[in-house]
Amino acid sequence: MLSITDTDTPAPCPAPFNMARYVLQAGAQTPDKIALQIVRATGAERWSYANLIAAVRGTGQGLLDRGLKPGDRVLLRLGNSVDFPVAYLGALAAGLVPVPTSAQLTTPEISRIAQQVTPALVLAAEGVALPDHPAPVVHRAELKLMRDLPPCDWHMGPPDRAGYIIYTSGSGGHPRAVVHAHRAIWARRMMWDGWYGLRADDRVLHAGAFNWTYTLGTGLMDPWAIGATALIPEAGAPLALMLKRFDATLFAAVPGVYRQLLKDGRKLDLPRLRHGLSAGEKLPDTTRLAWHEATGTAIYEALGMSECSTYVSASPARPAPAGTAGYAQQGRQLAVLGTDGQPVPRDHDGMLAIHRNDPGLMLGYLGADGAPQLPLTGQWFATGDNARMAQDGAITYVGRDDDMMNAGGFRVSPLEVERALAEHSGISDIACTEIEVKAGVTVIAAFYTGAAPLPAAELDAFAAARLARYKQPRQYHHCDSLPRGANGKLSRRALRASHKALT
Repeated sequence: MLSITDTDTPAPCPAPFNMARYVLQAGAQTPDKIALQIVRATGAERWSYANLIAAVRGTGQGLLDRGLKPGDRVLLRLGNSVDFPVAYLGALAAGLVPVPTSAQLTTPEISRIAQQVTPALVLAAEGVALPDHPAPVVHRAELKLMRDLPPCDWHMGPPDRAGYIIYTSGSGGHPRAVVHAHRAIWARRMMWDGWYGLRADDRVLHAGAFNWTYTLGTGLMDPWAIGATALIPEAGAPLALMLKRFDATLFAAVPGVYRQLLKDGRKLDLPRLRHGLSAGEKLPDTTRLAWHEATGTAIYEALGMSECSTYVSASPARPAPAGTAGYAQQGRQLAVLGTDGQPVPRDHDGMLAIHRNDPGLMLGYLGADGAPQLPLTGQWFATGDNARMAQDGAITYVGRDDDMMNAGGFRVSPLEVERALAEHSGISDIACTEIEVKAGVTVIAAFYTGAAPLPAAELDAFAAARLARYKQPRQYHHCDSLPRGANGKLSRRALRASHKALT
């Protein structure tokens, strides 16, 4: 049997379609129900579905009143606040193309993005770096006033038209613009049973910030699309207390957050919690077992990428066999390919790939001509993940061919970090890689050569001026030389191995 999924084809996306309308239409049937609670140790800020829908459509009208037209791009430079999802959905409602970005990006980083996406407007919060770009800027105070405007009409159109653009670190060292269609949100329905076990009566607490795409999708868009309640904790709020006090039934986080909650070894009293969800990086088995011991609940893990969100997962209905990532979600078109680009027999290693017709797959990477371009191997998009498909369809993640690093759920290219740090006059050669500092915990480390070791504080400041916090190395190591192959190519694998041998 070949390593190719045989799941049923999902129901086609309705047409005409608008992503924001779809996300909010279930909640429109229960306008007084709480759509969102921003939870704090001192209480909560509550948004009903009626208030959320009014704010989204008012914001859409406000953006149109600024002279924007459908298809224009809107760059989001907003912090960890409700302004982020309201502006995101408001732009989509009006037929605009939002470009959500991390508030941690520096001026050079966001300027490069703005140069590529050429936004018609920038929405900005106080203290967030702005691009060196001529697009006009709407600050948060003006943006908030838009919520009270009359509602915009839903901009309906083909499901395959461009909906939004997100950025992911490319293996070439430059962040890549991923263009998704409006239909991408419809495709996320495959996660409801294939990963979440999501229900309309759920209260989903996501540990991430509003302006992280993992939070935006799993923590907000998906619960709202089914009419559930989203819970987002204020930065610094005690998560264990928030989970209990606000009756969370599902909890989503990256593995590092689970480890933090478990660090003191105490039992966690979470009587309403059904299970946890994890994505962004590999969940260690020790963390999974410790969570079950502390709470009596399971954690279900998912494998995915910005180009298609998640596609392989465990779920309450179909737990993952030991050592595997789970199964292809119902409706996903996946294969494990050999070097010839054809599916390999089951139980053989190869490259995990997504069929070009998968409804959740991106339209493509934004090209120099402003149009999305989808790189394919025949009819397949190669994910970069090596995997193995068992006879029963369970998929085991084997690793990656590239040197991409993972920083708390964010994929980071070593080339991007190296390029920024190489500008330091005291560095002659540099390599960045991910190293393990204790069981199940890794950090980004920089290994460099130069006339003399440099103070870590100096390097921290140099990196902070050029890179978002999550991209900055946590360790610096001065070396006499860096390992290279016979052809002069840097070997990060050898660097990791030599560092591990020394520790």
